[in-house]
Amino acid sequence: MAKKTATKKTASKKAAKTSSKASTARKGAAAKAKTTPAKSVKAPRKPAGARRPKGLVWQWSAVDTAAAIRSGAISAVETVEAQLERMRAVNPKLNAVVVDLSEEALAAARAADKQRARGGELGLLHGVPITIKENVDYESRPNFNGVPANKDLIAPSDSPVVRNLKKAGAIVIGLTNTPEFSFRGFTDNPLHGLTLNPWDPDITCGGSSGGAGSAVAAGIGTIAHGNDIGGSLRWPAHCNGVATIKPTQGRIPAFNGSAVAERPMLAHLMSAQGPLARHVADVRLALEAMSQRDPRDPWWVPAPLAGPKPKGPIKVALAKIPEDMDVDPSVAAALRQAADHLERSGYRVTEVDVPDINGVWQTWCDIITNETVVMQEAGMLKVTSEDFHKAWGGMKTKANVLDLKAWMQATAARNGHIRAWQLFFEDYPVVLAPTTVKPTPGPRDDAISAERVKEIFWGEIRFISAINVLGLPGAVVPVALHDGKPIGVQLIAGRYREDLALDAAAAIEKRAGVLTHRLWEQMD
Repeated sequence: MAKKTATKKTASKKAAKTSSKASTARKGAAAKAKTTPAKSVKAPRKPAGARRPKGLVWQWSAVDTAAAIRSGAISAVETVEAQLERMRAVNPKLNAVVVDLSEEALAAARAADKQRARGGELGLLHGVPITIKENVDYESRPNFNGVPANKDLIAPSDSPVVRNLKKAGAIVIGLTNTPEFSFRGFTDNPLHGLTLNPWDPDITCGGSSGGAGSAVAAGIGTIAHGNDIGGSLRWPAHCNGVATIKPTQGRIPAFNGSAVAERPMLAHLMSAQGPLARHVADVRLALEAMSQRDPRDPWWVPAPLAGPKPKGPIKVALAKIPEDMDVDPSVAAALRQAADHLERSGYRVTEVDVPDINGVWQTWCDIITNETVVMQEAGMLKVTSEDFHKAWGGMKTKANVLDLKAWMQATAARNGHIRAWQLFFEDYPVVLAPTTVKPTPGPRDDAISAERVKEIFWGEIRFISAINVLGLPGAVVPVALHDGKPIGVQLIAGRYREDLALDAAAAIEKRAGVLTHRLWEQMD
């Protein structure tokens, strides 16, 4: 488990409620974040007229935090100290942050304040505290990826996503937990232990970016980095009541110099780096910072962050759910509520069948499973726990065993699925779909049995994992609480149209509110 430090009371219910009233200032800042260019901006020399956002510092959005530091309303050191105090207060119970970078963060904050005082150029996230998932390279540190045997995989340099965030001025306060090889939808491993959901310890925080989701929901960092090959951004966002975007493959560069071999082709094409945050505007801001070019990723695409706006009103397809998926009433109600929020925001929502969601999911399962069996399975099974073996065995139960010809046919089928969805987006630029059709499961449900794993991936989160094989962007935004637990929905758009997915997510958030404000009231 992560090393515990003395806890300190840092918030009150009254302060948490005060924070939730700062909507007017946040809306203005969010609008600015939507159009902020990636280039750095000149720091004002004097803090004249600088306004400090309401509420406790750790409760501020990334947009508000960046603006406050840039204007001189607060220093980067004060901001980081407040975030570290929050981390010390809540992380011992959650085990979300497993590497404490307090000293390094404070040094970076002091440097950030000196840079601002000199009138230097400031990045989009200058002085903003964030976390990084412990499965990408962080210079001079082991890339454990949840596996004790990886102790000698020392990162020779920062991964592209870490480098881009630092170049934007973000300050990393800690590294977050992930399951072994980031291959489970539940965050637990023999190295650091189990990460808990801040809403309820009896439900999972999700995975594999479960530490990231738990941390940012609890108020540790304004933005959390994560990644997603089968739902590892969107599933934790749903479980922890926060927002995210799984970008189009190629949007954010990726590479780990510590890796002993290159990733196989389809695993790379179906994986994406991305941000989790409490506000959709923060997700958008982080996406811009993360998306800058890095020559180490040959698949990076210099696509614009915003495309032409579809002729209004924008048509949204509410995805019909396959008959074999047993939908919980709470999920059905959340989808209807999200559709109503979109309608009231000027969208036109129609329930329709999306292109072959079952076939798309099966293609994802077959490709990723067979590629892993051939390229990675033997090595992984030698150094992983019994829980990992159970979970991985369950993932394989729904996959077809492919010979070389069948493998080629599956990869060819992927092209057809992508084409069908792209044509579908010509009529419906956005798809509203569930994240899961069931209440959030327990923290170790995938270690129960192979049948339970198959039930989760096929019967419950089918709409999440299927999207990875298509390489499409998918946002998740919280909509409601049911029995005190968050429920999110997924917004899917065409390739490199993250802007459309995030616009729809923001429209829902505007009416549903930011659910973590309620979480903080019950935590404090």
